[in-house]
Amino acid sequence: MSGMEWRQVPVGPDAGRWITRTGCKTVLVVVHTVTMGQRLTKLLSLFETDQRVQVVFTAGPHAFGNGVARLLRRLDGLVIPWEQATTIPFDLALAAGYPSVHELRAPLIVVPHGAAYNKLVLRSDAVGVVGARGVYGLDRQHLVRGGRVVPDALVLSHRADLAVLGRQCPEAVPSAEVVGDPCCDELAVSRPLRAAYRQALGVAEGKRLVVTASTWGTESLFGQLTDLHDRLLAELPRDQYEVVALMHPNVWYGQGPRQVRAWQSDARRRGLALLSPASEWLSALVAADVVIGDAGSSSVYAAAAGVPVTIGTFPSEDIALGTAAALLATASAALHLGRPIERQLADVMACHTAELSQLVAARITSEPGRFRSNMRRLIYRMLGLTQPPSIPVTLPAPMPWVIRQPVVTGQGE
Repeated sequence: MSGMEWRQVPVGPDAGRWITRTGCKTVLVVVHTVTMGQRLTKLLSLFETDQRVQVVFTAGPHAFGNGVARLLRRLDGLVIPWEQATTIPFDLALAAGYPSVHELRAPLIVVPHGAAYNKLVLRSDAVGVVGARGVYGLDRQHLVRGGRVVPDALVLSHRADLAVLGRQCPEAVPSAEVVGDPCCDELAVSRPLRAAYRQALGVAEGKRLVVTASTWGTESLFGQLTDLHDRLLAELPRDQYEVVALMHPNVWYGQGPRQVRAWQSDARRRGLALLSPASEWLSALVAADVVIGDAGSSSVYAAAAGVPVTIGTFPSEDIALGTAAALLATASAALHLGRPIERQLADVMACHTAELSQLVAARITSEPGRFRSNMRRLIYRMLGLTQPPSIPVTLPAPMPWVIRQPVVTGQGE
């Protein structure tokens, strides 16, 4: 979003000349990517209705920044350019990633943007010396700048992450706050709406819904199994199955929405539905009968929601041991494209037990059902305000929507 005009209101040195309401605490929401923005929007209702608080958005610099401007337009909030955001003092800043957040002039809360911290990355120091790999988000190279821990509050979903943080960046432990996971809590209250979610996705009664859930990158489901959707549509009886593809926003906005739609155009003509990158995706997981996944958060959340999961591809060397993703991969059947797919999916559904779902969910969050109350307490503590008297209730996931190939009369589609 470079090139945006600097705003004179509601923040800045001369904002007092223009604003209507004075004395508000200002909160800056830093959206680096669509995925991070989706996670941050789950926090907004905790404080934005408070008439003592003014919320401002900015797009933080990131390699996957495509799509952020569109997301911010949909949110319809007040957006300022990043260059301006780094010059203005705020009472609080919220981010779900680390790029350049050390430049901000505000107390900073950093929240995870997926199912806890599980990805291993190369570690390096200030001169670029590579060390042993560490867990992303809990490592010193992301948390410390100029000898200072950047986040004033580092949100963790599970107590087990404290031990990892203590090994990798002990100076950040005092900033850690074990708060829980918003998606796990949302999934738990969304299950009663499963039939409504299936209807929204166009799944007829009696049909089974197969969701392919891909993270981004070369080792992802979409990166490795390029013909997976073609195989599914060729082998699964159309009158018995629906197939919906859920792809990480970094796939959509890294490759380009038009390109993703084009690559899947043949499959879409044969019945594949693409979950829109702007759609709610948790509800699609609740609706599924079975998920074909990888090491991404959507696969982990599917398992936590009680949905049978089979693993299409999993880069075990890139995932930290003991995490929810590693647990899921160890306990789940692998999908083999050399065997009949329908039989494999039937076996996965038949052999599924609630025990794995409970184990995965228990590793994602050690504060089940308490994310919103814990997070609001943290936010208001850092703002120096008393909390509103209302109880922060977790609501079910909104309805999903998909992109289908339009049927053109007379064109044989």
